Amino acid sequence: MPHRSNHSITHRAAYLALAVGLLGVGWSAILVRLSGVSGSTSAFYRMAIAQLVFVPWRIVAPSPATRPSRGAVIAAVAAGIAFAVDLALFNTAIMRTSVGNATLLGVNAPIFVALGAWMFFAQRPTVAFWSGFALSFTGMVAIVGTDVIRHPVLGVGDAMAVGGAIAYAVYLLYLQRSRRDMDALTFSAISGVVASVALLLICLAIGAPLHGFSTESWAALIALALVTQVVGHMCVAYSLGRIPASVASVVLLGQAPITVILAVPVLHEHVTAAQLVGGVLVLTGIAVVNLRAMRRPRADSVTAAVRVAG
Repeated sequence: MPHRSNHSITHRAAYLALAVGLLGVGWSAILVRLSGVSGSTSAFYRMAIAQLVFVPWRIVAPSPATRPSRGAVIAAVAAGIAFAVDLALFNTAIMRTSVGNATLLGVNAPIFVALGAWMFFAQRPTVAFWSGFALSFTGMVAIVGTDVIRHPVLGVGDAMAVGGAIAYAVYLLYLQRSRRDMDALTFSAISGVVASVALLLICLAIGAPLHGFSTESWAALIALALVTQVVGHMCVAYSLGRIPASVASVVLLGQAPITVILAVPVLHEHVTAAQLVGGVLVLTGIAVVNLRAMRRPRADSVTAAVRVAG
């Protein structure tokens, strides 16, 4: 009986952590917009500031039972580069289109992960995948079509959001490879440092400003790192150690509507009927794809491709 009670408490704690993590990542696009700096700049500081927490933590934490393999380290480095590209594109998209559009389009990562798994791991998508893809693509058309009609130049922002989703899918595929032989904290530290360096190089290459910001901008950047990266991602990581990834992935799809809802009072953005319908179709399509994982637990690490970066 005590064992069952402790298991129940741990299970409830995991879902509570997942809820906190969901709220944390839901603030990502909002804080990027509030920072008022370029997308690449906010992405860099999000990762760099977060490493002031993760790296010392990795140093003082007990060493993992087994040493990571060379292949796992290489995969973690590749994942860090892919995540840097994802954040650079996604954060820039937020500054070029509405946060609702950027987030709703950005959560299409599960579709691209499924395609990548098909091409590189011979995991052929089922009818459920194609059904979900059709729903999601229809929703994307509804969202992008509205944006292009209202503000044609912002179509570039929509494309960047989709590009970010593709980069995030690549990140998840490398994450899957790395986590075979590496613990989560070590992976977070290695990929995080690599992503920070890559984003710094991107900022220097495009001439993105790295200083001279207002107090309000710095406050938003620090909040972005602490709320989204440290609290949000760590809570999600904790929950995924105790909740099946397939189940958590469906729950985490709530990031998109949370962001859209927060954008109304915080950023005074308006949500159109077409965006609402498109958003429902996108989330429904991704849910259909992810429900396949519930029938195939061994594929959890691939099908758990939700926008936790955003």
